[in-house]
Amino acid sequence: MNRRNPFDVLGLPTDPALTDEQIRAAWRQIAAATHPDRPDGGDLARYTQAGAAFAELRTPWGRSEAWADIIEHLQDTTPLPPVPPGWEGRPPPSIRPLLLLPERIRHGRPLRLVLRAAAAVLLSFAVLALIPGQPAGPALVVGLITWFILTGRSDLAPPPCR
Repeated sequence: MNRRNPFDVLGLPTDPALTDEQIRAAWRQIAAATHPDRPDGGDLARYTQAGAAFAELRTPWGRSEAWADIIEHLQDTTPLPPVPPGWEGRPPPSIRPLLLLPERIRHGRPLRLVLRAAAAVLLSFAVLALIPGQPAGPALVVGLITWFILTGRSDLAPPPCR
């Protein structure tokens, strides 16, 4: 639908905070210059457009609705390309940290990381052996995995500069 911006029709800035008096003054100025009863015949098309714009913008609710319609029309909803141009040969950004993980382990503290992993695995097996079939078992294992992930970051080398 190709519809005109009612703010532009009245020569006003696209702002929902305009006052009733500002809208009325803009309408009166255009109506006086384009009314069909003028001696020169006026401009019926422009007068009609201005009348419709004034009817749409004369209340604060109408101004906010017109502004929302304009904003909605400006938002581009076309789908993005699957891969941005120039990124065809690169791995996706979400996989990049995983690809850097072996190098970060190698240049960090690998022995400490292995000891933390062994402790998490042994404690997980101990929990599952001590309380088999209890609801707390999986929760404790998830807690141990979370502990390993959160504390293991200190044993990795810092990521390379971007």
